[in-house]
Amino acid sequence: VQLQASGGGLVQAGGSLRLSCVASGRTFSGYSVGWFRQAPGKEREFVAAVSWNFGDTAYADSAKGRFTISRDNAKNTVHLQMNSLKPEDTAVYYCARAPGAWISTTKGEYVDWGQGTLVTVSS
Repeated sequence: VQLQASGGGLVQAGGSLRLSCVASGRTFSGYSVGWFRQAPGKEREFVAAVSWNFGDTAYADSAKGRFTISRDNAKNTVHLQMNSLKPEDTAVYYCARAPGAWISTTKGEYVDWGQGTLVTVSS
């Protein structure tokens, strides 16, 4: 399976972006789908996740109230709507999937990763 992340770009602080993650070859059924990000010189960190089967969601504290993760069953796509962006949100954002119907926020449980999409927030 290949995961394709898209939607990154350059935005001013306070702006919004919508990231998308599409799985080719297989569906997300039975998986937890997550977004992670990695800023220069930092570890890759969890941002948000959704259980494809149940629709449960989870967010990092830094994302709560600003980001919304959602799934589009018909298009086999997961979106991450990011509002009120801050310069500290600047990073490469990766989508990934972890086997299991229950939601996962643990990076080590994610086995399939997309190539990443760059989000740059200017001050």
